[in-house]
Amino acid sequence: MKHRIIEGRLEYTSRKPEMEGQNRGFETFMFTHHGDGKVIMRAHCEIYEPEPTVMRDIIYAMDGNKQPTDLHVHLTIGDAFMGTGWMHFDGKDIAMESYGPSIGRLSQKVEAELPMTGFGTHPIVSDGYMLSTMEWEEGQARLLNCYLPSPDHRGATPPQVAQVKIGAVYIGKEEVTVPAGTFQCKHLQFVDDASIVPGTGGMAGEHPAYDVWITDDEDGIFVQGGVGGYMMTWYELVELKR
Repeated sequence: MKHRIIEGRLEYTSRKPEMEGQNRGFETFMFTHHGDGKVIMRAHCEIYEPEPTVMRDIIYAMDGNKQPTDLHVHLTIGDAFMGTGWMHFDGKDIAMESYGPSIGRLSQKVEAELPMTGFGTHPIVSDGYMLSTMEWEEGQARLLNCYLPSPDHRGATPPQVAQVKIGAVYIGKEEVTVPAGTFQCKHLQFVDDASIVPGTGGMAGEHPAYDVWITDDEDGIFVQGGVGGYMMTWYELVELKR
């Protein structure tokens, strides 16, 4: 076989004073790296806190240039079906077919603003991998142009095409130790603040600063990260097989 498979698990914990260190969810993931450079990412995410709970299943395919080709999402909120959708990018337009109890059957087609950084899929591991597809210099800031099936911070709305522009800043290289091991990492930060990275916008309210550490290699695996503000949450790689 000419492909490589990477599998892992992330734990979500709270950093709120009244919940410090308590588990608030998890994420399992699998990357298939094909010999021709194409990548398929699969992720299952569960968020227990805050209510309502979120369960998300994602399959995300990218071409040899790490541009999105298609994305499938199935969403359950508070243990009730919220919606399912399929997005496709043909190099010019983004088409979406979706269904949910509150939106019925929906077909959309929008002309994409180019260049596009990628699809924002909401699994934490996908956030890290998107950053890994770019070359970075210390202190560099970029404006990322993404299309998502939900502009909500937790992705907890019925699947519909949404454009979001968010900033990212490269802080530097660091060695990080987590339950899954010790890794040489790139430290980056997502910022939804136009005073830091002009042009950000499209989220459902300003997103708190979000620090991310990813492996400093071609795989760009999410190792650890955290979000401040009202979220006060931490993510950590606890299992890895590659």
